[in-house]
Amino acid sequence: MKLTKLLLATAFAATSLAPLAHSADLRMSWWGGDSRHKATQAALKACGEKHGHTIAPEYTGWDGHLEKVTTQIAGGTEADIMQINWPWLPLFSIKGDGFADLSQFKDVIDLSQWTKEELAAGSMNGKLNGLPVSTTGRVFMFNKTALDKAGVAIPKTWDELFAAAKTLKEKVGPGAYPMNAVKETAVLLISLNATQATGKDLVDQKTGKVAWTEEELTSAIDFYGKMVSEGVVISQKDNAAEGNLNLFESPKWVDGRISGSYEWDSTYSKYADPLKGQVLEPVALLKNADAKTEGVYRKPSMVFSISKRSKNPKAAAEIVNCLLNEPEGIKALGTSRGLPASKVAAKTLLDAGVIEPELAAANAIILAGTGPTVSPLNEHPEVRAVFIDTLEQYAYGQMTSAEAAEEIIDGVNDVLKKF
Repeated sequence: MKLTKLLLATAFAATSLAPLAHSADLRMSWWGGDSRHKATQAALKACGEKHGHTIAPEYTGWDGHLEKVTTQIAGGTEADIMQINWPWLPLFSIKGDGFADLSQFKDVIDLSQWTKEELAAGSMNGKLNGLPVSTTGRVFMFNKTALDKAGVAIPKTWDELFAAAKTLKEKVGPGAYPMNAVKETAVLLISLNATQATGKDLVDQKTGKVAWTEEELTSAIDFYGKMVSEGVVISQKDNAAEGNLNLFESPKWVDGRISGSYEWDSTYSKYADPLKGQVLEPVALLKNADAKTEGVYRKPSMVFSISKRSKNPKAAAEIVNCLLNEPEGIKALGTSRGLPASKVAAKTLLDAGVIEPELAAANAIILAGTGPTVSPLNEHPEVRAVFIDTLEQYAYGQMTSAEAAEEIIDGVNDVLKKF
């Protein structure tokens, strides 16, 4: 009897201690607003309970988060799981050794839920440094209601866009434009034109230099200049005179005098809501027959990374997989970070009716588009500043397109030298 009791006690002790032997105390950091904070905490609780781990949340707003993560990584105190902005990957891991290589946990994380291109976008120097949480990109959106009223079909090519500008000015007035292009949007339209003409992204990832020649970039800037001179887009000077309003706040956008733009698919609602019943339709990328590629600008909006210093990287990988691929995490996170990149997550939310059809349609255009892999260095703050500042000088007639191209290429290459 005593032996039986001893065996039972031993068995009970082993059983009760088994989960603790595999449990881990983890931390996860992210930025966002209240809705994202609540959704993420609920997801961490559900995934922690499922896998037997405890995850302490560390969250902030956007402002100051980069500085916080930079300080933590420099001091070796970063969280086990981190939400990392895609352009930060080269800042922290230019050689691919700044974060754990998630391909080492393919027995835990179902990597088949992402395309090869998506995994490549989260990789640095061949190491999978982050899993795309959502994939976003620039897509054309047109106010179909306004264009229909003017008897103009939604453009499918650049030539049709220029023709639409002429018709709108005849039927609506000189202040009508079929496209918006100032600041960052102007930069990305020029980049789109250059990519379509050359088949190359701004950054040649083999040489670490600008991939376009001065002649190629000059041609793309000239294309933007033609858009301004032929009334396809409002000039930066006129836009400044009107107060440099955000497009979604502009009366011209609200009443349809500006009837199109090139925006992130994830911001569809921000531009559709002010139209109050008018139909904003996302469409495939405009291009002409001689384009070498559609030139889709597709990128992870953010990635989930695991610290290379984590004491429990496999446990962290279990939680990451739960957040992105398992029903407990998927349902709790919802669309708090946009339309999920994981196939199973996107299908789960679409089937549940959580995602609005227009957002899904815009994202489908991005995912179906063709183009070279976009380097995160495109969005390095100094790279973007070189583009915007130089184009402003060009827009005000302070330099020619050739001079602007030379200035941009030299300035961007100076930034790229650091990497």
